[in-house]
This record gives sequence, structure tokens and C-alpha cells, in this order.
Amino acid sequence: MEFVAEILKWYSLNRRKLPWRDTKDPYKIWISEIILQQTRVDQGLPYYHQFIEKFPTVKSLANAHEQEVLKYWQGLGYYSRARNLHLAANQVINLFKGKFPTNYNEIIKLKGIGEYTAAAIASFSFNESKPVLDGNVFRLISRYFGIELPIDRPSTKKVFYEILNELITNSPPALFNQAIMEFGALQCKPVSPDCSKCPVVLSCKAYKDKMVNRLPFKEQKTKVKTLFIYYLIIKNKERLCFRKRENKGIWKNMFDFPAIESETELNTKQLELEIKNRFPIKHNISFIFNSPPTLHVLSHRKLLVNFIELPQLNVKNSAYEKEIEWHSAQTAIKLPLPRLIDKYLKSKNYFD
Repeated sequence: MEFVAEILKWYSLNRRKLPWRDTKDPYKIWISEIILQQTRVDQGLPYYHQFIEKFPTVKSLANAHEQEVLKYWQGLGYYSRARNLHLAANQVINLFKGKFPTNYNEIIKLKGIGEYTAAAIASFSFNESKPVLDGNVFRLISRYFGIELPIDRPSTKKVFYEILNELITNSPPALFNQAIMEFGALQCKPVSPDCSKCPVVLSCKAYKDKMVNRLPFKEQKTKVKTLFIYYLIIKNKERLCFRKRENKGIWKNMFDFPAIESETELNTKQLELEIKNRFPIKHNISFIFNSPPTLHVLSHRKLLVNFIELPQLNVKNSAYEKEIEWHSAQTAIKLPLPRLIDKYLKSKNYFD
């Protein structure tokens, strides 16, 4: 009880003023939680405002075209979140008659919503006693109680839920959940937290045992693979050749350029051979080969990207014929583009 009281007191003095904390609207809370899943608050805040302005209700989101939703998500990454938002909005319309579900057991049925997000919406909007367990809460509970278990084990999650279910019992669920999340984000930081200013430091087991920088920990580390991408910039007068990515992947239903992908770096001769294999050409070709490649880092992959400017090519009967679209600057600016493609086009003043 003392631990909870101190956390709530700290929260009353240090909480950030954020728009999704001034509402009980489950739709707005849902949008904020999905944005913040893989995004810092300061980065996600402007996206939240523009997304809510464009899609103010679950009905407006459901009625939008998926490409429009992806466009307004552009720059946030992890684009499956946007696709799932759109799918879940349609679930609300079709399964719940347009009314956002009001309890955890129904909320968790929506596409892209897991235990944490369902608990956050249920507690913040409807004051349901469901504890949240995100990275910030894992860190705080792991350190304070000195839990030396890998947090990526399902069995460890059960241990944390047992503790949180006991802690939340005598507190307003919305207040408790927001307080422990905020405390983990601002006070009990991942690296070098300022323990001298922590109100619960004297009873923190990790501090006593000098384990603050060791907890929490994961059993398995994500392997990051390297992929070389050679984007082919093909022009036809004032238009560029774009590729719609309809296959599975992080950029599904977004637009980039025809590309050659390789797990190893390709030299000029190898690139020329790869291009000839994809286009119905036999003569020698010349192209501008940007080097060194641009680095673009994702959570599970490191991309080394080259943009290769080619003379006008006949794309008919090429390997890309069925997936390409020609766009001028006026139409391309409306397309959902991966950040690295958007940055390239802006560097070339294509939208000016």
C-alpha cells in the first residue's frame, strides 16, 4: 500500500498533460495507445492530433480507404498497426453496431488489440480493474520487487500479473495504471535512472542489491538481418515508376520503387546483370550508382539502400509490369510511402 501511495503521489505532481488523458472516449484512447506502442510520446503527439482530426470517429475511420489511413500513418512505421486499426474499426461497425465495446473481454476481440491495449482502454475509459503491463511497468515492477526472471517468458508475465492484480485492488484502476506507466517512463528509466529522486528507492530491491542496470532482462535477443535494396528510379517525362507492394510485409499496400533486393552487396556488373534479367533489354545500360548506400534501421532489419537512376526503360514485359503505376508529383504526394522513399523524393525536390 505504501508503494502504491507513493507512486500515486508522485504521479499527481509529475504527470504530463496529454490529450488522451483528458477524455474517456475509448476511440481516442485506442488511437493513442496504438500510436504509442512503438513510438515515443513527443514523436507520436503530432500524429495523434492529425489522425484524430482526419478520422474523428470510429465510423469515419471505418469508411476511409486503407491507403488513406496508411498515408496519415506515414512516418510512424510498423504499418501493420494502421492496417489493423482500419480492420478493427470495421469490426466495431459490423459486430458492435458502431459502438465501441465497453469491457475488456469484448475489446480484446478487435484486430490488433492485445492484453495490454485492451486493459488500457478498459481501465482508462470504463474504470475496469485490469492492470496494464507494458515495457515501463515491466521495468518498474522488475526492479522494485527484484524479479530476476526473463521478461520474454510467458510464465514470467503471469508472475507480474499476480503482483499487479494485488496492487490495483484498492486503487482507482485508471489512476493506478496511468501512474505506474508514467513512473516507469519518466522516473524509472531504462538507462541510468536518477534513483536519488525516486520516492520508493529505500524499499526498492534492485537498488539495495545494486541490480538496477541489470533488470529487467530478456532471455533471447532479436536477430537483426541486413538487406541490400537497390531501388530503380525510372522516369517517363514528368512521371516516375512506382511499385505497389501487395505482398505480405511491413510496407504492404504502400508504394515504393521497383527494386532489386539482396542479402549481399552487389557491384556494378552484378547490378547490370540483375537489371537485364528483369527487363527485356539486351544492350549495355548505364546508370548512376549512389554510393555509399543509405542506412535505414528497422527493429528487426538493417536496410542498406541505393537509389539507381536509370534512363527511360520499357517496363512492358518486365518482371515488374503487373505491380507498377506511373505517378506525377501531384498524384505521388497522395500515396502512402515508406519514410525512406518520402525522404528521397523530398531530397530531389520532386514535390516542389
